[in-house]
Amino acid sequence: PVWNQPEETTIIKYVISNEIKKVAETKIKGTLLNQFSMDEHKGYFRVATTAGNASINNTDRNSENLLYILDENLKEVGKIDNLARGERIYSARFMGEKAYIVTFVETDPLFVLNLQDPSNPIVEGELKIPGYSNYLHPIGENHLLGIGHDTAIRNDGKNKFVENLGVKLSLFNVTDPSNPTEQDVEIIGG
Repeated sequence: PVWNQPEETTIIKYVISNEIKKVAETKIKGTLLNQFSMDEHKGYFRVATTAGNASINNTDRNSENLLYILDENLKEVGKIDNLARGERIYSARFMGEKAYIVTFVETDPLFVLNLQDPSNPIVEGELKIPGYSNYLHPIGENHLLGIGHDTAIRNDGKNKFVENLGVKLSLFNVTDPSNPTEQDVEIIGG
């Protein structure tokens, strides 16, 4: 299927005390996958989005993934754009001054993002492996459990497609953020 997404998301900030009062609003490019695609840390609101079209058979895959860091007034402080062009976000997790994002079309890149300097977020490391993780769960400070699917790329003569195989559990070691590794893997079923 073709993945067409609206190109922007509106974020509105409210203060709730004796009344509900709107205090800020902004629009950012792309849409969020789920609640794990956003986080608030030390007064900054961080958001990961996908914009554009991501499809294995689309030669004009124009999708990009973005990470925004917004201040308390929802003004952009820092940004990473053009992350994994042609793919879309399958999972995200913010942990303190790090963010972990999995994108996918044919392989699963796990990106380690360093958000220590909100005005200059950087991609610190990347790991490409078969399959993808739909969910990332922190295990301590140096490990993530990825839950998703093992995959294979198939071709029916007309189109390429991704076949989901078994459920895949990946234990990612992010002790060295510049060189994340898949420490262990278990595939259940087929």
